[in-house]
Amino acid sequence: MDSTYIPLYEALKRNIEQKPLSFHVPGHKYGKVFEKQAYEKFQSILQLDATEVEGLDDLHAPEGVIQEAQQLASEFFHSDHTFFLINGTTVGNMAMILSVCHPGDEIIVQRNCHKSVLNALELSGASPVFISPRYERETGRHSHVSAEDVEQALKDHADSKAVFLTYPDYFGRTYDLKKIAEVVHRYRVPLLIDEAHGVHFQLGPPFPQAALTAGADGVAQSAHKMAPAMTMASFLHVQGNRIDLNRVRHYLQMLQSSSPSYPLMASLDVARAYLASWNASDKEYLFSFLEQVKSLFRSYNYWDVKATDDPLKLTLEVLSGTGFEWADALDAVGIVPELATTNQVLLVFGLAPSVDLLLLEERLKTLDSQLKKQTNRATIIENQIQFPAVQKLEYSYSLMQRMDVVRVGWQEAAGYVAAEAIIPYPPGIPLVMKGERLDEQHIAQVHALLSQGARFQNTGMEQGVLVFKGE
Repeated sequence: MDSTYIPLYEALKRNIEQKPLSFHVPGHKYGKVFEKQAYEKFQSILQLDATEVEGLDDLHAPEGVIQEAQQLASEFFHSDHTFFLINGTTVGNMAMILSVCHPGDEIIVQRNCHKSVLNALELSGASPVFISPRYERETGRHSHVSAEDVEQALKDHADSKAVFLTYPDYFGRTYDLKKIAEVVHRYRVPLLIDEAHGVHFQLGPPFPQAALTAGADGVAQSAHKMAPAMTMASFLHVQGNRIDLNRVRHYLQMLQSSSPSYPLMASLDVARAYLASWNASDKEYLFSFLEQVKSLFRSYNYWDVKATDDPLKLTLEVLSGTGFEWADALDAVGIVPELATTNQVLLVFGLAPSVDLLLLEERLKTLDSQLKKQTNRATIIENQIQFPAVQKLEYSYSLMQRMDVVRVGWQEAAGYVAAEAIIPYPPGIPLVMKGERLDEQHIAQVHALLSQGARFQNTGMEQGVLVFKGE
């Protein structure tokens, strides 16, 4: 098929060009029924916000333009089958895990996974075996997943139904996934990958190797993170015969809306076409821009500018203060970063220049001028928790669902088993998992992050934590 063709988007255009008289949902009737003060900003997208009328197909049983759009995506990514997701990579992660696990089944999971993976484990009733990435001084994070650690976990837990890893991490760090895939497949189980931040790896060098190319069996990608798709629009790719496609379809129908968003689906079609048309001149233009941005940040001595495996990610390792403080300072002058940690600020680029370099230079000068009038605070050191190399939860998910829960203050929480995952957001990776026993190191890190201004996806964090009663 012609890679420049965008079948779903073209069908939506044809639909509105026919001036349909809508006697069907949605209630805004292609924008004719809408709040006046918001209409100007919404009008163009409302014309694409259709439903499953003639010619627009059905996401849950595609036979027409959606099937065609998914097939074009499959051809571009070299998968055997590609699904469009309108509930983000979250639903792709969930569908993959539910499709391979039954209650009580063991599955090997990377310890610093996204919260959607833990939610899927709980829904499936699986028994996770967590492996911790090794700490890397180069990144200052637990970021290296080794084939040796994966193989040891498979040897020790021979009945595991799959291996689930995150590749790359939020900061763009990768590892030898091809070697890991070879190890996993020797044990005749599927390798499942949360590649939320790696949809553009399909473009080839200098980007890292794509997870599908490395041999993964199931891969979920957030097209909205690193490609030009709308928020919540993602892909799920399957290759080989280690994953049951019928089970994947079943869980996607169960987990996704029965009224999927056509603007989101069309944006996946458009994003795939954009990636397919990205060429050498686009690459040259982008990488020239990236070097200019890096040069601007390097001209200030407030941070070390660190590149990572993914050229579209840039880390500012701050030399004083905290990453949270610096993120706030940058935001205050109109330079909006992706996230911060204790001593790092992450900047994320797109696949084309999207920032006015003169405006960036002007705003960095404004920041510099403001900072020269201030005294920087000392960094609160966030001690790296030494996670166990291999770890299981204290209780099964089925048992935890029946246990009583109580909130205790942080000063008395050590020794209890957490009844909620403690999740700094972004990036949405749990510091403590539900079912993990709290210790003083966990509590010290929570206090440090709270004092530095970190946000958590938990309520009542200042008062304490939910734990299982009777511990």
